[in-house]
Amino acid sequence: MQSVYDFLRRHPTWVDGFWAVFLFGISLLSGAVQRTPHTVSPAVNAVVTLLLCLVVALRRRMPERMLVLAAVVGVAQLALDVEPVLADFALLVIVYSVAASGPPWASRFALIGGLCASPLAQLRWPEQESSAAGRLALVVFLAVPFALAWVLGDSLRTRRAYFAQLEERAARLEKEREAQAKVAVAAERARIARELHDVVAHNVSVMVVQADGAAYVLDTAPDQAKKALETISGTGRQALAEMRRLLGVLRTGEHEEGGEYVPQPDVEQLGDLIEQCRTSGLPVDYKIEGTPRPLPSGVELTAYRIVQEALTNTRKHGGPNTGASVRLVYFDDGLGLLVEDDGKGAPHEHYEDGGVDGQGHGLIGMRERVGMVGGTLDAGPRPGGGFRISALLPLKPAH
Repeated sequence: MQSVYDFLRRHPTWVDGFWAVFLFGISLLSGAVQRTPHTVSPAVNAVVTLLLCLVVALRRRMPERMLVLAAVVGVAQLALDVEPVLADFALLVIVYSVAASGPPWASRFALIGGLCASPLAQLRWPEQESSAAGRLALVVFLAVPFALAWVLGDSLRTRRAYFAQLEERAARLEKEREAQAKVAVAAERARIARELHDVVAHNVSVMVVQADGAAYVLDTAPDQAKKALETISGTGRQALAEMRRLLGVLRTGEHEEGGEYVPQPDVEQLGDLIEQCRTSGLPVDYKIEGTPRPLPSGVELTAYRIVQEALTNTRKHGGPNTGASVRLVYFDDGLGLLVEDDGKGAPHEHYEDGGVDGQGHGLIGMRERVGMVGGTLDAGPRPGGGFRISALLPLKPAH
């Protein structure tokens, strides 16, 4: 049955044609085309019936034209004294059809014409045996079907418009969701780019310093050279593990079996980071003030990356015999960071663009990270030399 319904929906003209033929046959069987004392020749009746059935057959293909045809046939019936026939049911059908799918002017014209049909018919063919009140009641009674047909058609039009609006809104929301998903993907890729910058800048800097030191003492102090090479190896493995984790985010659920994924860095790993810096030749004084406690993962990752970036800049711009200090302060409502060095420093714009190569994020990346958690960042040269970075990271983002 569903296939039959689908076929009928795809071929509405065939359906209307069937009902037009059915109406024409019923009209013939009822003797509507036979001569009566008040009618003209049977041929005229037949033509009127045929044209009204044509209105039913083509009502959905060309509703405006069929409305005009129905009006012309109705006027011809009045002029030629062709009494109402069974095929005049087509007038109700075309009023409904135009109200449902026709333009506004056609809908109004159909309503007015339908309401005028009943009183005009009574004036042309009055009921001789009825009183004036009876005739008026008959006019109202015959006008009601036309009004109902128009109301049903107009209600269907309103319902279709409502569903079309819902579909349009659903399509618009779907496009907005797709746009938001693309924005989220772009933001995630930007975050991964910052993460990769921090990982590569820090670990490669350590490896370069250790490699230079190993080359310098390779002949005179093989043990120190071996230790430097071990540091390079461990730093490289750590960098590869973090890069594998970050790049794994870009995959669509597929990953290599046995892939090594490490958790996001947090403040507990700052000790390992600072020990790595000390091993690479940068003395760092590390102190924790306040009572350590669990923090939001975003705050811990931001704190770790700020310290990592600051110490990387110290090695790149601080010069020889540079020392640094890191203070981690737990407040009731946030986490404070203070990273200082006593090196010669570099022009402030070098820190802003991420270094002399101009390829990193530097302070721009730090400010972005701090802004994401609703914190504040203060960075600049220290009086007497060196550089200072101070950050306050609230436990709850500012609204």
